[in-house]
Order: sequence, then structure tokens, then C-alpha cells
Amino acid sequence: MLIVSMKALIPPSLHIPKAQSFALLSVASKSGLCESRPLGNLGFAVKSLDRSSFMAVSRRELQTEVSNSSSLPSSGEIHVVVGPMFSGKTTTLLRRMLSERNNGSFQVEHHTDKVHLDKTLRGLCITGRLNEAVGLLWRSGSKVRLQTYSLLLQECIHRKEYEQGRRIHAQMVILGYSLNEYLKTKLLILYAKSGSLEIAQDLFCSLQQRDVIPWNAMISGYVQKGLEEVGLYLYYQMRHCGILPDQFTFASVFSACAGLAWLEHGVRAHGVMIKSHVKENVVVDSALVDMYFKCCSLSDGQKLFNQLSVRNVITWTSLISGYGYHGNVMEVLECFNKMKEEGVRPNYITFLAVLSACSHGGLVDEGWEHFKSMNSDYGIKPNGKHYAAIVDMLGRAGRLQEAYEFVLNAPCKEHSPLWGSLLGACQIHGNVELLQLAAKKYFELEPENAGKYIVLANAYASFGLWDAVAEVRRSMKSSGVKKEPGYSRIEVQGEVHSFLKGDKSHKLSKQIHRMTREITMVLMNAGYDYDLTYG
Repeated sequence: MLIVSMKALIPPSLHIPKAQSFALLSVASKSGLCESRPLGNLGFAVKSLDRSSFMAVSRRELQTEVSNSSSLPSSGEIHVVVGPMFSGKTTTLLRRMLSERNNGSFQVEHHTDKVHLDKTLRGLCITGRLNEAVGLLWRSGSKVRLQTYSLLLQECIHRKEYEQGRRIHAQMVILGYSLNEYLKTKLLILYAKSGSLEIAQDLFCSLQQRDVIPWNAMISGYVQKGLEEVGLYLYYQMRHCGILPDQFTFASVFSACAGLAWLEHGVRAHGVMIKSHVKENVVVDSALVDMYFKCCSLSDGQKLFNQLSVRNVITWTSLISGYGYHGNVMEVLECFNKMKEEGVRPNYITFLAVLSACSHGGLVDEGWEHFKSMNSDYGIKPNGKHYAAIVDMLGRAGRLQEAYEFVLNAPCKEHSPLWGSLLGACQIHGNVELLQLAAKKYFELEPENAGKYIVLANAYASFGLWDAVAEVRRSMKSSGVKKEPGYSRIEVQGEVHSFLKGDKSHKLSKQIHRMTREITMVLMNAGYDYDLTYG
């Protein structure tokens, strides 16, 4: 636990020096990223600020605010006890309390005094009035201190006000403000989180010294955007440059390996983490458990989980979701019960994994019980995904009318996955009338989603409604919606092989197709009748 104790009493005679401007601790490195492989214009999301550095900044900001507080009353002390996950938010709250106490309500006016402008901008920012602060910054037409720019950008990142961050950057450019390494890193993270990869890459390449923070931002961003291969490439580039990975690096790398199902790369990274003596961390442990399960190494995932000294809802949910990913319904329910016995409260993601397991296992009554217990026992309000899981559960059990009525009475009936689940159930059980009704509603919601055209066309094709199939394809063509081709991928002896539909470019294409035909003949001789409507 982190104990923050801050005196509200500062004797006038006591002088506290202002905090020095914070600079990143960087390691000189030369990267082949900017020269050897240009990266595409892709968006991504990042959350990888170094925790200790951020807390150092927060404490210094507190010190600065206190040092300017000559008008405080002569007694009183604020004591706040917080855990590591909330220390940053609590520090921000304390600063906000001090700022409001010292300065009262801030008036958004045009300021010519730069000192007054800095103080007002910081006060507005700390008290949660970010939009007003950015507006005042623009109207002032003046440069402000590095610390003020830093605070404004950090608030934009924290509040996900990326457009305001862009405005701050634009103001810097217009006024010719020279960016140092610290502000470049702040902007890099902001643009990465907002999805502006080109600008983030330019900022990354402009850094003279790149420590682990900007590398983590780039790796995490690509992985969270679904570009896991690029994220892994950057990880290896980072290692090549001699930068030591930290817990945030490994969390992103394990997520990338999980998304790609690349067990070998994940095992390598796990070995590097052990040799690097990275301390046990809930986020990293959860990502590692998830990686082993998604790479089909269930025994290793369970073994790793059993060795964890700290188990919370995140690690338990990774384990439960891992078993659910492979359709091991009984293991999901067993782990869920053990989790509750250990006194760990499930969250909405845990319940989603449990409801999906009940759906695939045909456990309708048990699924209903868990759905009702979310609100009654844990105060968790089900969202659209939970309702969609119930619709899927009822649909798989053949209770289509009950599923339809459940959708109509759901508070989130405008959530398209509910109708998508009902559509799939109608397709399985051959209810054409309800399928057409569900298809119409499903298409009305998010018509720009290219995947929905394919789902609808396949649903109509399963009943031989070829006119409807043609109409869907015409609508897709006229609206200009394009569906990226799906592909399958498999890793064999460290080499990854990808295949598109009808793809014959692989060097072993003839042997693969010959083997596929042989397997098909064996299955047909055994009485298996496969579905050709999705061809």
C-alpha cells in the first residue's frame, strides 16, 4: 500500500523548492525500425507509461502545488491510503483539492501574463476542465512552460480526449515551440492511442534516444490494433538495440503470441522474462496464461496458474476464458466455483466466459442462474454481450420463440449481436420465418459492417433463398462495402503458413490439396455429410 501524507499547513517561513522538470531516463540506441522497414498508415492503441516515472512526476507536481500555497489555513493534514492501482488517480485528486482551495474557481479569460496563464491552465486542468484549458491556450496565442504542456497532454491521454491533444500539438507547431524528448514521447503515446500511426512513427523516429517507454508504446499499439506480427517485429528490433524489456513489454508480446497462436515465440519470450528477473505482475501473468491456452498448451497454462502466488479476478478470468476457448465446459464451471470459494469476486468478463460455456454445453438452467446472479449477488449490470450469450444459449437449445421474446424485452435490443445470435439459431434449426425477421433487424443495425453481408448471404443460402442471396450481394456492391478475405494460418516447426480461399501459391499446394481430398473421402465413407452452403 502506498501512503500519501500531505501537509495542508505550510508555515510561511518554510521554503520548499520547486520541482525540477522531469526528463526521461534514456538509453542511447540505434534502431533499424525507421530505416529498414517502413510501416503502413495504421491506427493503434497504447497504454504503456512507466509507472514509477509517472508517480515521480505526480509527487513532484504535488510538491510544486504545495510550495505555492501560502494562503492555506494554519492547521490540518490530509492522509490518503491507496493501493498501487489507484495511487495516480488519488494523487490527481489531492492536487485538484489543493488547486481549488488555493485559487477558487478559475475564470477562462485572455491572459497576457505568462506566469498567470500557466497557473490558470494548470488549475483548469487539475480541476477537470480540460476543454476550457485547451480553449484558453489557443486564445492566448502564447507559449507556456514545458510542465504545463506535459500536464495538458497527460490529461488528454488519461481522459482519451485525443482531439484536444491534437489541438495542443497544433498550437505548439504554429508558435514554433521546440519539442524536447519528453514531450515527443508524450505526443507519441497520444497519437498511438488515437490511432494515428504515421505521426506516432514519425515522432518515434525523431527521438534521439529511445528507452523502453517509446518502444513499449509502439509494440503495445500494434498488438492492440490486431497487428501482432508487426508488434513482434518491433519487440525483436528492441532486443537487437540492447533495450531491456520490462513487464509492459512482455504483456504485449504474450498478447501478440496469443493472437497469432505462435507458441514457440511465446515460450522464447517467457524464457527471456525469467532471465530478466521481471517481478511477478498480475497483468503479465494473465497474459502468459492466456497465451498458453490460446496456443493449445492447456497443461502448461494450468501449471503456470497453479504456481502463481497472487491470484485475482484477472488471472482467474484468464484461466476460465482459456478453458472456455477450447469448449471445456466442466472445467470452466469448476474453476468458476473454486474462484468464488477463494473469495474472489467475478467481473463482467468472467460471467461472459461462464455464460458462453453454458451455451456451448447446453446448460440452460445453470446459465439462467448465473445470468440472474450477476445483478442480484454481485451488483453487475449485464451488458449487450451477456444478453447475446443468453440468446445464443436459448437458440442452441432450440427454444427460438423464447429467445425471440427475450430479445424483444431486452433493454439493449438495439445491440446487433443479439439479433445475430438469433439469426444463427434460426439457421441451425431451420426456422425460415423467424430468420427473415431477425435478418432484417440485424441488417438495419450497423449496415456498414461488411461481415454482416456475408452472414446474411450464408443464412439465406442455407435455405436455398438464392434471390435473397443475390439481393444481399447487390446491396453490398452498390454500397461500396468490401470484405477483407479470410485466411487460416498454422505454425509448423517455427514457420508460419497462411492460406486464403482457393489459394494455390504455397510450395506444397498440390500435396495439401491431395491430402484434403483423401480426408474428405474417408469422412464421406464414414457417413459424414458436410455443408457446402458456405463455399
